[in-house]
Amino acid sequence: MNPDITRIGMAARYSEAAVFNGIVFLAGMVPERGDVDIRGQTADVLQQVEQRLKECGSDKSRILRTEIFLTDIRDIAAMNEVWDAWVVPGAAPPRATVQAALANPAYRIEIVVTAAQA
Repeated sequence: MNPDITRIGMAARYSEAAVFNGIVFLAGMVPERGDVDIRGQTADVLQQVEQRLKECGSDKSRILRTEIFLTDIRDIAAMNEVWDAWVVPGAAPPRATVQAALANPAYRIEIVVTAAQA
């Protein structure tokens, strides 16, 4: 183990977060429910992001970069409605959004975040 790196939510294959030198790296966050639409899945994932950032000593105003994976890029407008209501005004981070196949066919979205600690 490296004492300079703090890992949170460790499993055999991955950690849910790692903190190094004041930077928080979140694993890809996916919805807990696959039976809701893209708006519901986006809200679910963003709530998880917020909670994980809090556990790591950060918050959504400190996000440095976001990567969003959608199974269907046509969901981007609906996803953006939820994103725009969630993001801190004046603190919208750099963001990439792409279409990708996700590990579970019920997932419509996965979000990866990098943030600075507070």
